Amino acid sequence: LYVVLFAVPTFASFYFSLTRWTLFETEFIGLANFRQFFTEPMLLKGFINTFVYGFVTSGAKVVLGLALGMLLTSTILGRGYLRSTIFFPVLVSTVGVGVTFKVLMDPFDGLINETLRLVGINGPGWLTDPAWALMSIAMVDVWKGIGIATLIFIAGLVAIPQEYYEAARVDGATAWQRFRTITLPLVQPAMGTVILLSLISGLRSFDLIWAMTKGGPGFTSDVIGSVIYKQYQAGFYGLSTAGNVVLFIVVTVIILPISHLITKKQVEL
Repeated sequence: LYVVLFAVPTFASFYFSLTRWTLFETEFIGLANFRQFFTEPMLLKGFINTFVYGFVTSGAKVVLGLALGMLLTSTILGRGYLRSTIFFPVLVSTVGVGVTFKVLMDPFDGLINETLRLVGINGPGWLTDPAWALMSIAMVDVWKGIGIATLIFIAGLVAIPQEYYEAARVDGATAWQRFRTITLPLVQPAMGTVILLSLISGLRSFDLIWAMTKGGPGFTSDVIGSVIYKQYQAGFYGLSTAGNVVLFIVVTVIILPISHLITKKQVEL
């Protein structure tokens, strides 16, 4: 099963990325597809946006997920209800979320800008302004995925023995000292999981971006996933296959060292 479903398609992709192919014929052209991928401004912009989008969304999920996890493991009113509310967006279709926020972020009739006008603020063109489009989608991505990150952090936080905190209080440790010396080191396994999952998801993102902007305006919110899809639509199958190979290599080169580093730190702990 592994050979048929993973190994064979992977190696076939590497071969076809070196060709100009259709369903009926194949022409070997070497590295021409990769040269074109990294020289055309539209394709290169998508490559750069992939890194920006991946690291921004994963960083935000780690920080906000940890903060919400600590809040939802404390003794607050309605804790169970708040946990389910934060997790709810994870259950909603990504395309449905994208279409909904596309309406909400409309610069003229969208609910977000209408609300801002009530307090005297002129909201930007969230999805139509090149300076805002990619980050606007990233905010929606964080809103949708923060539930998983929070759930993982909650599991990590409740596994920390409370005796550590009680001993620290007896010694006069402040809340910040308890967080820095107890919570942060012992929650690292959960943090490593969140970093890996959110980074992989961010680097491979496509459906939310396509539902909200289709890579626009222009190609300012394109990522590798949307670039690959556009090349398939245009009939450039070899170029799009090269994009798939680039995405595979990028994810592998970034994730493997991070995974090794996180595993090494966990062993040391």
